[in-house]
Amino acid sequence: MRVLLSAYGTRGDVEPVAALAVRLRALGAQVRVCAPPDQVFAELLARVGVPLVPFEKPWRSSEAGPPAAEERVGDVDAFVGGCIDATYGTLVEAAEECDVLLATGMLHFVARSAAEKAGVPHRFAVFAPVLDAPQRDAVVGAPINAHRASIGLPPVDDVRAFLFTERPWVAMDPVLAPRPDPAGLDTVRTGPWTLPDDRPLPADLAAFLDAGAPPVYVGFGSMQVLQDSARAAIEAARAQGRRVILSRGWAGLDPVDDAGDCFAVGEVNQQELFRRVAAVVHHGGAGTTATAARAGAPQVVVAQAADQPYWAARVADLGIGAAHDGPAPNAASLSAALRTALAPETRVRAKTVAGMVRTDGAETAARLLLDAAARGR
Repeated sequence: MRVLLSAYGTRGDVEPVAALAVRLRALGAQVRVCAPPDQVFAELLARVGVPLVPFEKPWRSSEAGPPAAEERVGDVDAFVGGCIDATYGTLVEAAEECDVLLATGMLHFVARSAAEKAGVPHRFAVFAPVLDAPQRDAVVGAPINAHRASIGLPPVDDVRAFLFTERPWVAMDPVLAPRPDPAGLDTVRTGPWTLPDDRPLPADLAAFLDAGAPPVYVGFGSMQVLQDSARAAIEAARAQGRRVILSRGWAGLDPVDDAGDCFAVGEVNQQELFRRVAAVVHHGGAGTTATAARAGAPQVVVAQAADQPYWAARVADLGIGAAHDGPAPNAASLSAALRTALAPETRVRAKTVAGMVRTDGAETAARLLLDAAARGR
């Protein structure tokens, strides 16, 4: 069975697809992944031995990829058209050689058109509750239909069904995300797709961890946050008597001084690291939220955009951390949120919830996808 998996977006879109690829390969399928050509994604897929079919443009805006979230509002047609132009040709060519196509991320603008042209079954998966957004559907239909007309396909009337299919796959944990299906949609819930990571921590990071009490991890992933956010987080952790591990992330954050209580890291095994920290301060991406929850680490979510306020609210509602009020923290506001996250009762609750989070989502999805491919034949 030949399976094409595809994602156009951040690591939060690509890494779950890599997890699914690993499970599909273990079940005997031939798997390829279409993803942006950014180095971080190429290295990720190489690490798990899955062939990468790169799209034409990288994702990161600093490398001429799509604009940041706050830039998209002003020119929807340009953003949607840019995503389509960057992905359609590669996707349809790769899909023609496969038995089934699964897409995620910003490929909802183009995946169904590619599947129709290639004549293969198509599934679409989401990792966050983004299905019910009438305002989005009202404005993205025009550029989608303009593209379909240019490739000889009929226009679509039901934009939401085009974007997500009539039965979208929802790869979220039911404890972390118990949100019911939007009206008119019958979703397939698989559980989250988690890529196991057995990489050891770098020796200098392990030494830092061993040298004192568990530190606070601070990282904002692919978000282009200001250096002021790093400063606020470091000062807040110090106010709580904690050391800091600072993830540079896509914003290239740096420690605010050369004090020995702050250690900067790049790409590391978060699954292992989060088991050893006192709390995780992050942007609220679906993947980071789930990784911290599985590790039993209390969280402070400083939501920036998109689905992140939802995950912040879930962390607070579950009692496994705190939701920061707004995207621009200062030392005082983060210190107050950290105080909640570092409370003994929050740690106990986080450990309890960790035992409830599913880990079989990729296996479930792999079997469903192979079944879809077999029926599509």
